[in-house]
Amino acid sequence: MTTMHVHNHTTPDAIYPFDARGVAKRFRHAAIFGALDSLHAGETMRFVNDHDPLPLLQQMQARYGDGVEINYIQREPSGVMIDFVKR
Repeated sequence: MTTMHVHNHTTPDAIYPFDARGVAKRFRHAAIFGALDSLHAGETMRFVNDHDPLPLLQQMQARYGDGVEINYIQREPSGVMIDFVKR
């Protein structure tokens, strides 16, 4: 008998990793917005990058307003980890 694992993508505490360091710079913002658009309310994208993405955060504010909560988990010169929570 084969057992299939089913992942419930609507769990409010779901955290999905997104490591921007592995995405070509010219595709990063499009990939990030695509990932954010795929989240359901209550889900989190844990974003990792080699620098603080201030221009990206401004674009996110313009695009999503209060629809995405931004929480820094780690903020250092060597890189950042940010939780983006879809509301």
